[in-house]
Amino acid sequence: MVLYLNINLDPEIRNIFHGGKMHMLKQIDLNSDVGESFGAYKIGMDEAVIPLISSANIACGYHAGDPLVMAQTVSLAAENGVGLGAHPGLPDLMGFGRRAMDVSLEEIGHYVTYQVGALQAFATQGGFSLQHVKPHGALYNMAVRNTEISNTIAEVISGLDKNLILVALAGSNRDELAAIAERHCIRVAFEFFADRAYNPDGSLVSRSLPGAVLHDDEAVAQRVARLVETGTVAAVDGTEIELKADTICVHGDNPQALALVKKIRGSLTDSGIRLCSMGTFL
Repeated sequence: MVLYLNINLDPEIRNIFHGGKMHMLKQIDLNSDVGESFGAYKIGMDEAVIPLISSANIACGYHAGDPLVMAQTVSLAAENGVGLGAHPGLPDLMGFGRRAMDVSLEEIGHYVTYQVGALQAFATQGGFSLQHVKPHGALYNMAVRNTEISNTIAEVISGLDKNLILVALAGSNRDELAAIAERHCIRVAFEFFADRAYNPDGSLVSRSLPGAVLHDDEAVAQRVARLVETGTVAAVDGTEIELKADTICVHGDNPQALALVKKIRGSLTDSGIRLCSMGTFL
């Protein structure tokens, strides 16, 4: 389970006055990967997480989730006023979609169409619409390394609904991904991982290496605040790198991670940053 924060400016409320000074009003979209239970197997803390977020990435049955879980998660998110997003992955239930597969671009396109279409059906049945699409696990990482895969996913999204937002990793290929989204007439939200270490080139440190995941809640919260204020983050070697991110992601699938979510949310709201779904400002 993963949580995200999208940062941008309110298109309607351009500035506010406080103490005689003019300030820009910032907005944040807080997102989480949810709906990852399957059959009798309970995964994640959806009931606790969903009320804290403004957008939800819902598993679509390939890496996790099933029709009952999808329907229940759509309803739970909608009841809490949370934006709905599809979280399609590779067909790998046993590996939770985290294992790379040797598949063609055509196969990837059909996999994404199948899963997004399924969640669209559940949303439509409830009188709702999807807001965004975020690839899961290995599919996400494959798209980071291969822009042909990103292009395929963007083409599918555009064909299904040009109002959908594609969530992608903020990093060294940002300009190329933005061009892909523009070519297919869709929007893209760039993502930063709060609790993951970064290489100097803007890529994530492999989970197989020590220190890849950060566990100090206070340090992570400060890191998020610093990124919001400066658009920079310290890489694993100590160098400062620029990451223009719309979305900040943290894991939230256990009590310790949930506590971190609450800490980050509290620090941001205390700073006067408004929480709202990404579709309202991107």
